[in-house]
Amino acid sequence: MLRKKLGILVVVLITLASCNSGKVGIDTNKDIVTTIDLVTIVDDKVKVEVNPGKFQTETTTFNIPKTVPGTYSDDNYGRYIDDFKAYDYKGNEVATTRVNQNSWFISNAKKVDKVSYWVNDTFDTEYEAKSAVFSPAGSNILENKNFVLNLHAFVGYFSGSEQDPYVINVHYPKNLQGVTSLPKVVQEKETFNIDTFGTTRYAEVTDNPIMYSEPDTANFLVNDMNITLSVYSPTGAYSAESLKGNIETMIKAQKNFLGKVDATKQYTILLYLSTLATNDATGFGALEHNTSTVVVLPEQMPKDAIESALKDVVSHEFFHIVTPLTVHSEEIHYFDYNNPKMSKHLWMYEGVTEYFANLFQINQGLIDEEAFYNRINTKIKNSRLRFNDALSFTEMSANILSDEYKDEYANVYEKGTLIAMVIDVTLRAESNGETGILDLMRKLSDAYGSEKPFKDDELFDKIIEFTTPELRSVIDTYIVGNTPIPYNDFLAKVGLTLGEIDIETGYFLNGQIPYISVDKATEEVFILEKGALNSFMTNLGIQNGDIINEINGVKYTLANVYDLIGVSRTWKVGDAITIIVKRNGETKTLAGNITKPTTKGTGIMVKDLPENSKEVQLRKAWLKN
Repeated sequence: MLRKKLGILVVVLITLASCNSGKVGIDTNKDIVTTIDLVTIVDDKVKVEVNPGKFQTETTTFNIPKTVPGTYSDDNYGRYIDDFKAYDYKGNEVATTRVNQNSWFISNAKKVDKVSYWVNDTFDTEYEAKSAVFSPAGSNILENKNFVLNLHAFVGYFSGSEQDPYVINVHYPKNLQGVTSLPKVVQEKETFNIDTFGTTRYAEVTDNPIMYSEPDTANFLVNDMNITLSVYSPTGAYSAESLKGNIETMIKAQKNFLGKVDATKQYTILLYLSTLATNDATGFGALEHNTSTVVVLPEQMPKDAIESALKDVVSHEFFHIVTPLTVHSEEIHYFDYNNPKMSKHLWMYEGVTEYFANLFQINQGLIDEEAFYNRINTKIKNSRLRFNDALSFTEMSANILSDEYKDEYANVYEKGTLIAMVIDVTLRAESNGETGILDLMRKLSDAYGSEKPFKDDELFDKIIEFTTPELRSVIDTYIVGNTPIPYNDFLAKVGLTLGEIDIETGYFLNGQIPYISVDKATEEVFILEKGALNSFMTNLGIQNGDIINEINGVKYTLANVYDLIGVSRTWKVGDAITIIVKRNGETKTLAGNITKPTTKGTGIMVKDLPENSKEVQLRKAWLKN
């Protein structure tokens, strides 16, 4: 029944797409038909053919994207293309000229029947590449086992035809299954199968990744939204069913948090687990798409760590259904893949999204207030220490691909989140706790929607129209302007302040900063010789420079140091622990009980205020309404 229903959907989709109002220089009676062959792999490359219909112009240019939405980097996917050729209707080759890494010029376009080329995958070269593609935005070709098809790495476009419909035929081995949010028709041949997909324009092609692998999926419904989880685990260590539970709990909480915001009926999570081999993925995280996300993590991670990573990463990507899926500018809606003009509003696309990914967890009871405050405090610290805190966020966003600003990009997840928090707290304060930034995003969603982009220069005026004039100074000073945010001023509105507190750390990591290292010559694991240690270490008697020989009977060296990090995440406070160290050439046994690891630092503190005070009531509205 499902296959039949999907078939009807795609036929309707393709029929509607064929009614497109016209193509630039291409026969208006034909879709752009692309064939991707995953059956006949040659030298670890996939052959792609693109049939554009009959050209009406003398010349044309074929392009593979230089950059794609969500990456904010120049990745030049054309560098992975080999043997590009154009053919006439008799099968003869038509001359082409490679213009740059990503484009090919064809001077006799009217003769062209189709173009073909071979695609290399990006995962193979990440380990050694100086400018590697971020794995979740990349591609994998593992014959008869796994294909990660971020389609921007496989399917190109002819200049001027970006708004035209595509039909994509994927030939694939019978033992594999293709998972994506796109509806499809399946044709079963004698030795292989064909999936056929239809899209209304090129942006829809690039927005729908597909993963082909041995079937391993789990589906569940959250209200009227179907969620599909597909997992590729090379050793079989993990399955979709084994990871489904926490994701289902999380997305149910997200849907409860969002309320009326409902932009899609299908959401797909494609999880690729890397072997960490030199020819496998090394960039871990996720890349958002409007109705799906590609997640890449190491398979060696323990289950609790994978579940924790999925909770944080997938929750962020899922919230992109609010922005930029529903609320986005013309720069995103009509994205120029080879000469992009960037929007000024990364503070919203990434900052509001990351803020929601944290706020919903306290709102829905998945974490406590202390954990939420610690996350916000970490972002304050990171934004101040790692990035230019006196920088116009709109200017940075509009120029994020330039050499001057590209290193500031990761701050959209730090200060971008804090900008969203400041807007939220301001709106709560101005409305006596009644409305916040989620209400604003709902209004923007109603005003625009996925097919109605806003003009970049008009968004702030629309935000003021929907909220309060008091927000204008916040926007002009801290988003458009370059004034650092005085966080205490805004935290005070909800009865909080920055001060010295005990901050929880990991046992061997303080955030991303390790307490340990490895001597490559001796392969010994040692405590760093300088720097304050956490309370767990000092309570147990560990000192700077100690060499760790054994922990609870297990010897640790360079070969299994990552196991030590993983095992420590399973430790429980109060359990007995014995660590044998070598100090100044002498072996010492340190025994005791596991304690919660903390360190002194600046953090967010709750002021001692009456329960009925304005600040306390506003804090409740902020975190729980």
